[in-house]
Amino acid sequence: MAKNASLRKANGVKNDEFYTRLTDIEQELRNYREYFRGKVILCNCDDPRVSNFFKYFALNFNLLGLKKIISTCYKSQNFDLFSQYDSEKAVYAEYVGGENDHIPTDDELELKHFKGDGDFRNQECIELLKQADIVVTNPPFSLFREYVAQLIEYDKKFIIVGNKNAVTYKEIFSLIKENKLRIGYRNMNSDFWLEVPDGDAYEKIEDGKHLKHIMACWYTNLPTEKQNEELVLYKRYKSEDYPKYDNYDAINVDKVNEIPCDYDGLMGVPLTFLDKYNPNQFEIIDGLNRYSILYGKDENSDGKYLSMISGKPLYIRIIIKRRK
Repeated sequence: MAKNASLRKANGVKNDEFYTRLTDIEQELRNYREYFRGKVILCNCDDPRVSNFFKYFALNFNLLGLKKIISTCYKSQNFDLFSQYDSEKAVYAEYVGGENDHIPTDDELELKHFKGDGDFRNQECIELLKQADIVVTNPPFSLFREYVAQLIEYDKKFIIVGNKNAVTYKEIFSLIKENKLRIGYRNMNSDFWLEVPDGDAYEKIEDGKHLKHIMACWYTNLPTEKQNEELVLYKRYKSEDYPKYDNYDAINVDKVNEIPCDYDGLMGVPLTFLDKYNPNQFEIIDGLNRYSILYGKDENSDGKYLSMISGKPLYIRIIIKRRK
């Protein structure tokens, strides 16, 4: 009951209904081609009739050497998170490709109906998840913690879109800290334009699609080349350039490219550091949040771990240390 209630709550939040453009999917997924061969791909927040994720994998099925695509969507109501179709039943499709790569017709898809509502936490959907090797989709942002927790529980590889600020969630931050999750290839500061349904607020139109600029990025637990690239450090430490926080023994670094090359202590850096994070070069110690205490500390603390300098609060900082 709680599951359905929470999904309905998310379903009522317009900010959850974003669709990833095919061009953005192509740009990110081309970096992972070697991992797709012989694999079962699950897109479990995607109506196979309209999803750009399903479209990408269908159009590249033989090129990528896929074994199967499974695409599922939640039951449509007035509007929903996963489908643009009005349907009283949740549907899914299992596609094994054709002689030539193409977008399959509805007849070729052989749509099947779930007994339930297609919630990714329902047992029907979990059984499909168990079959999958890699999960690729844009899950509802409001359920991101729970969605990632399920992927981790079932030991699945994944490439998914999420709110950029999800890195500040304790559960997500812990996975990054433990090197079990990382930012994808797309730069966190780059513009991420997602499609929104007709009737929703939008900022521009391209190819007839209503687009809105969203604070989003890619998350994955697959290996990436960028995680092995060393950040070139050129600035040297001067105490007047790097003040310490009021209540935490770390220096503040406002820009990632200004991390000092000769400082061995703790440093607070912006969230965008994660774009350059090489776990062999740096160790993530913890995080400071403008509005909350140090990650992992008692939530009833007096707030002494806020990132503040001379009484002035700063935005979120990640605490790092150079590896020797």
